[in-house]
Amino acid sequence: MRRIREVIVVEGRYDRNALSQVVDAVILETSGFGIFNDREKLALLRRIADERGLIVLTDSDGAGFVIRRYLKGALDPAKVKHAYIPDIAGKEKRKSSPSKEGKLGVEGMRPEVLLDALRRAGATFCDEAAPQKEPITKADLYAAGLSGGANSAEKRKALLKKLDLPEKLSSNALLDVLNVLWGRETFLAEMLVDEGSSERGA
Repeated sequence: MRRIREVIVVEGRYDRNALSQVVDAVILETSGFGIFNDREKLALLRRIADERGLIVLTDSDGAGFVIRRYLKGALDPAKVKHAYIPDIAGKEKRKSSPSKEGKLGVEGMRPEVLLDALRRAGATFCDEAAPQKEPITKADLYAAGLSGGANSAEKRKALLKKLDLPEKLSSNALLDVLNVLWGRETFLAEMLVDEGSSERGA
C-alpha cells in the first residue's frame, strides 16, 4: 500500500473506505454538500492544508464538481491539489440503481485508477524507508482518558476546544487529525501539561 503525505478529501464514507484500501493516508470527508454549512470543518481543512497539503478527490458527476468548485474558492489554491477520476458508466455494487448521471463514483473505481488519479494530481508518495513521526494510537487515546472512560467525552470536547477543532469530530477522526498536527511525542507532552494543570486546579 502506497503512503501519501497529503490529506485526501473525499465526499463520503464509502469513498473513504474504498480509498483506504488503496493508500495509506489521512482521508477526510466533506459529508457531501454538508461542507457548505460546516464552518468548523472548513476551518479544519484550511489548517490541515497549511500543515500537510490537501488533495481533493470528488466524483466526476455534477454534484462532485459543485463540491470541488466550492473548495477551490474556500481554500488556498497553493496548498490544494486536485485529483480527477475518469467518466466511467456503471453502478456501484451496494446501489440498487445507477446514479443520476450513470457514472461510477470514487467508491466504484479500481485501485489502479485511483492511484493513477492521485499520481497525476501530484500526490507526494512517501519513501517507506523515510523516518516518520511515531504515530499516536488508539491505546494512547485510551491512556490519556480520551476514549473508553467515564469522562472521555468531556475530555475529548475540552481537547477539541483547545485545538479549535470541530466539536463533532469522532474518536477515529480525532486520531487522524492529531497525527497530522502533532505526532505521538508532542501528544504525550501536551497530555502531561494538561494533567499538571488539572492537578493544580484541584
